[in-house]
Amino acid sequence: MSISERFAELAHLRDALGAVEADPSRIVMQKILSSTEAVIGNRPTILVGTNNYLGLTFDPTVLEAATLAMHEQGSGTTGSRMANGSFAGHAALEREFAEFYGVPSAMIFSTGYQTNLGLLMAILRPGDKVVLDSHSHACIYDGCRISGADFMAFRHNDPDDLRKRLRRLGAEAKGALVIAEGLYSMLGDVAPLAELCAIAKEYGAWFMVDEAHSFGVYGDRGLGLCEEAGILDQVDFITGTFSKSLASLGGFCVSRHPEMQLLRYGSRPYIFTASSSPANIAAADAALRAIRTRPELKAKLWANAERLYDGLKAAGYELAASVSPVIAVRVPSREEGARIWNALLAEGVYVNLVLPPAAPEGEALLRCSMSAAHSFEQIDTIVAAFKHVSASAEIPTTSQSAGAH
Repeated sequence: MSISERFAELAHLRDALGAVEADPSRIVMQKILSSTEAVIGNRPTILVGTNNYLGLTFDPTVLEAATLAMHEQGSGTTGSRMANGSFAGHAALEREFAEFYGVPSAMIFSTGYQTNLGLLMAILRPGDKVVLDSHSHACIYDGCRISGADFMAFRHNDPDDLRKRLRRLGAEAKGALVIAEGLYSMLGDVAPLAELCAIAKEYGAWFMVDEAHSFGVYGDRGLGLCEEAGILDQVDFITGTFSKSLASLGGFCVSRHPEMQLLRYGSRPYIFTASSSPANIAAADAALRAIRTRPELKAKLWANAERLYDGLKAAGYELAASVSPVIAVRVPSREEGARIWNALLAEGVYVNLVLPPAAPEGEALLRCSMSAAHSFEQIDTIVAAFKHVSASAEIPTTSQSAGAH
């Protein structure tokens, strides 16, 4: 097989995106102006697709901490956590996560993707049973595949289907691993974690929750949807990322089981990847302090999310879920989605265009992620752009959808 033949499938995907002018690789942030604005295509553009939920990437305390760490400790660690890559900042941040969650164990990984990969590859063995939500992130599926475990998906956010899957496992349900996320990043819907956890425990299964998009956003203290659901003391493993609310790069895992510390000796992504840079660790640490001491950030995020949600709904758009920091607009096809996405870019608004297979259930979505740093003026500009685009494109509105039925 030639090189061109081996890459033919990827070339076909590229060409399909190019045919509808929806190739995301052509979008370059020429200059970052703030947490919510950048220059794209030589024009200032409002960013509504960055996962910068608390808007801390330009926060002075975060920038100062990162800059100081880089000057004092260098630009990188040049080694893994099991070699020379465990600096005092890494260990201190792990202690802070453990203390914040009230658990004995916390580990830091180099990315959020590697966090899930590293946890699942280490705790699962060939033949182990895993039951995961069908909308789980790619890194969760990849971790299960690499581990050799037997895994099956339950219908998205459906406790009854989870129960059915566990019942079919019979005695093997005991010791199985059930996996869900808090806030799902594509549709912006939340998991019924309390119900899922109760069912998992009923069958003697472990329960793992990925709070990548919900940490810092939900719960009285910002610990996520496990806190909001009141199940922090029942969940076995909670994972998260630094690249959303924590305005950095890296990932974390916490557990109520002290044995989790043993993963340091068996998690290949932890052992064989260079550790996060001092600047990334310091930025995440400063952002974590902001989550713990500045509740107004979360309040502003939710006010912004509600304003955009209400504006798009009033404009007649069909939204995929109830209000959350992720607001997904449904569009009828990939071609129409691409046209609308490009039209919004021309209006100076950047959103995420999500097409199959990344989009769940074969849908095409225009995904908006809100930030505490957005101003109401920016949000009103975003809504106005959507309204202008809707006047010249075949976008399904709630009234049109009702008529179609």
